Amino acid sequence: MSAKKVVIITGASSGIGEACACAFAQAGYQVVIAARNIQKLEQVKQQCETLGAKVLALSCDVSIEADCMALINKSIEVFGRIDVLINNAGITMRALLADLDLTVLKRVMDVNFWGTVYCTRFAIAELIKNKGSVIGVSSIAGIKGLPGRTGYSASKFAMNGFLEALRIENLKNGLHVGVICPGYTSSNIRNTALNADGHAQAESPFDERKLMPAETVAEHILHMVAHRKQEVVLTKAGKLTFWLNKFFPHWVDKQVFKVVSSEKDSPFK
Repeated sequence: MSAKKVVIITGASSGIGEACACAFAQAGYQVVIAARNIQKLEQVKQQCETLGAKVLALSCDVSIEADCMALINKSIEVFGRIDVLINNAGITMRALLADLDLTVLKRVMDVNFWGTVYCTRFAIAELIKNKGSVIGVSSIAGIKGLPGRTGYSASKFAMNGFLEALRIENLKNGLHVGVICPGYTSSNIRNTALNADGHAQAESPFDERKLMPAETVAEHILHMVAHRKQEVVLTKAGKLTFWLNKFFPHWVDKQVFKVVSSEKDSPFK
């Protein structure tokens, strides 16, 4: 059993998850990375090992309860402890509800919300024992509903409420629960976004090069864990949306609609 701290990161094959794996490896953690694509995970594992970390890569579909249980149990078996759980695995969708096959919404909820619930539930005893951290990678869409992405917003609102309640449940036992809400971040999530009938849209509506780098989000998450921060909202647009929505929600509704309507291949056109 090792005394070095152990972090588990879901959705670690690309984007924010991959960046978190490298950031925590650099910071001296032992790293467990999980995702469905084991080939990509092996590449991330090699990156982390070059930074000196011991790494366990596990194939895991977080929408499957048994996979999540196996992920947590194997992590404890190999490393003897869990100190940080980063619930990062997520998918999105892009379609009007009127056009949407409801299996798409269910799939998004299964991954984004239930994946967080499953992993957290199975890790909770170990995390409480070590006075560790549970982090949820949420979104500005979990603060302000995003038209054309009803399922995604619902899943992130649900995640936020779940983790807030969990934090209050554990006020007296030293468990740290944090939620980070990035704005648009450069990743593969929009390329794999599900359309109305459940197929990947294949092309992002944004110039990904102009979005916040995933590495920046990972540094904020590392800082959250180190300083046990409860909530972080990123990007100027995200912070502005957060605060304006408290006082001028109807005006913000109109601005959000305008922005989404102007996207490339917007579902409103």
